[in-house]
Amino acid sequence: MIESLLLLIFSLIFVASGATLATKYSAKLAEDFHISRYVIGFVVVAFISILPETIIAINSAIEGIPEFGLGTLFGSNVADLTLVFAILIIYSGRGIKIESKILQNVRLYPFFIFLPILLGLNGHFSRIDGTVLIIIGVLFYYLVFRNGVESSKVFKREENKYKNVLFLLFSLVFLLIGAHFAVTSATALAQALKISPIIIGMLIVSLGTVMPELFYSLKAIKKKEDELAVGDILGSVLADATIVVGILAFINPFYFPIKIIYVTGTFMVISSLILLKFMRSGRIITKKEGLMLLFFWATYAIIEFIVSK
Repeated sequence: MIESLLLLIFSLIFVASGATLATKYSAKLAEDFHISRYVIGFVVVAFISILPETIIAINSAIEGIPEFGLGTLFGSNVADLTLVFAILIIYSGRGIKIESKILQNVRLYPFFIFLPILLGLNGHFSRIDGTVLIIIGVLFYYLVFRNGVESSKVFKREENKYKNVLFLLFSLVFLLIGAHFAVTSATALAQALKISPIIIGMLIVSLGTVMPELFYSLKAIKKKEDELAVGDILGSVLADATIVVGILAFINPFYFPIKIIYVTGTFMVISSLILLKFMRSGRIITKKEGLMLLFFWATYAIIEFIVSK
């Protein structure tokens, strides 16, 4: 058991390190091509940030436990929408400012988050479900990208693009290695503890996979670039809930414990509704609201643990 725990810890370090580096150098590449901060946060960095849970989900499907990947995806989304936002708000000490352009693009956000819950009510994701989720996710990002084009000439950086590409590829290798061992070690640890691997995915592995967006967003908050932090997190969650779940179902249609939908999925949708309500109230998420998000995540973790026993 100790060996599995240590291997899980080191694999999550690999995942977080690889994804953090990938996030950094993908953002640099985006800047080299003069893409706006708005698009970088909501699209470019968000897509790199989802790589940990994406690769872990695909690996879990290959290992024959796709429900582990689904639990990790939904668990990381709940953590992003509550715990990560709470940490950012408390760290900033001033609240997080919400730009009007972000509010414009998240009007239908809860619907997109609710879609995989609706399709999964029968405890099964088919290839048709996967295709629908992928199309909906791509459509959302197309609209976001289109709305961010007008401000695309923001950066005047002249970086070595080849160096950034090289470091990006190197970080992805770290990510792939970490993701593989995260699945195998988490499964072994769950067997040793005689608990479901899903609970390990929801409450432990999911926290490891949100590290990239957390680190990136903390740096953005420190520079008072709140739109980058908010865009990264909201974009990551949306991609996880639609495109990544869709890819997982398209590659290998699977059945899963229905409580993932009724418990984790419900918390995911509610957390998105709560967060959007906070975002629209004065367009600043306050410290008090951050503490409420933190309490909501703690409630989620306790309920998940009780239900999964």
